[in-house]
Amino acid sequence: MTARANRDVTSAHVYTALNHILKSAYGLTVLLMVPFSLTGAEQGYWFTFMSLSALMLLADLGFSNIILQFAAHEFAFLRFDEGGITGSELHLKRLATFFVFCLKWSAVVLLFALPGVSLTGFWLLSRKAAQVHWAWPWLLYVLATGLTFMNSSVLYFFEGCDRIGPARKIRVKIAIVMTAVTGAGLIAGLKLYTLSFSLLMSSLAGSYFIVREFKPAMREFLAHARTFTHSWRGEFFPLFRRYAVSWVSGYFIFQIYTPMMFRFYGPVEAGRTGISITLWMGIFSLANVWVYAATPQLNMFVSRKEWPSFDRLFVKVFVRSSLSFLAGAAIVALFFALAHGRIAFANRFVGATSMSFLGAGWFLQNIVSSLAVYLRAHKEEPLAFPSFVSAIYNFGATLLCVRFLPPAYFFLGFFSGYLWGLPWIAGIFRAKRRSH
Repeated sequence: MTARANRDVTSAHVYTALNHILKSAYGLTVLLMVPFSLTGAEQGYWFTFMSLSALMLLADLGFSNIILQFAAHEFAFLRFDEGGITGSELHLKRLATFFVFCLKWSAVVLLFALPGVSLTGFWLLSRKAAQVHWAWPWLLYVLATGLTFMNSSVLYFFEGCDRIGPARKIRVKIAIVMTAVTGAGLIAGLKLYTLSFSLLMSSLAGSYFIVREFKPAMREFLAHARTFTHSWRGEFFPLFRRYAVSWVSGYFIFQIYTPMMFRFYGPVEAGRTGISITLWMGIFSLANVWVYAATPQLNMFVSRKEWPSFDRLFVKVFVRSSLSFLAGAAIVALFFALAHGRIAFANRFVGATSMSFLGAGWFLQNIVSSLAVYLRAHKEEPLAFPSFVSAIYNFGATLLCVRFLPPAYFFLGFFSGYLWGLPWIAGIFRAKRRSH
């Protein structure tokens, strides 16, 4: 890897780490303030909102990841200069048409997804009798999720264009707004409206920051797209179909637990489940900084067939990511060991058995996620079938745990899926690495 590439990756890590630190600050605000500001039932609705909004994954269908990959492969032959974007004229025009394609596709997705997600939420949330005012907060939350989806699509595009630093800075500002509004809302006693207002205000702020930062580049892309046409269907949809299977499966692997607990055990247990998942997802998110920040560079190495640099960078960020997760897990284990029987706050989380299954599962997911980045950098999706099988297994195993085992074993299905899934994915990874 060149010295410049090393500097680029280091800068990307700094911005990404700062963004994840601030997102963690938001998560910490939720973890500390929600149990004291909301009742147990309201906490359940809060985290069920978050899990249901992840139904947008079913609308995304892996599109965001494809945006980053395709943009990176085109931008491998371009660069940003003070006068604009320079490099291969053909790749610039192709990139411009892909930008327009992304905007149109995102708009169509939202047109169909928002009503579906909204109605699904109303169906599930209305099935439990609780003195919680949730209907209007839920509707506002869904609308804010749609705007967040559009912002995310544009940011993924520019991250693929090796603008991960500016894009990460925008995400940092979004995280600051969300954290501030969340803290203020909980202090003011806005209850579930806090969740809706924080996402709405941060998404509106995000749209403003995106336009201010990338307006010249977007104008240039739109100008080129008016004079050049390229159909992305032949390149996009074959890969998209395979990604769609993986991303739909992802909802059943990661997001079904809080709604399922809400359905079978009620909002209080759903609240414990949701806040515990949030904790481990926060640790995963911080650990994944190393791999995520290097993703555009990894895609560019593949596009230029620089295999030794590709492998060296991947191994470095993979090791750092794994060690970071283990450090976070050790801190969590120490806290709950000391808090057990001493701090009432700890009772808002699941018990030790469930927490152990959940933490071990997310550590194995951290490994799977890293291997997936390596494989998908080749503009391929070899994990569609393993993801599909894992989704069926997780859903079925979790349903059996709900029906026949105590709540302490609720996450046994989630954890056990990795015991056979990780060796399968590792085999695919080894085969791809030997093929270079």
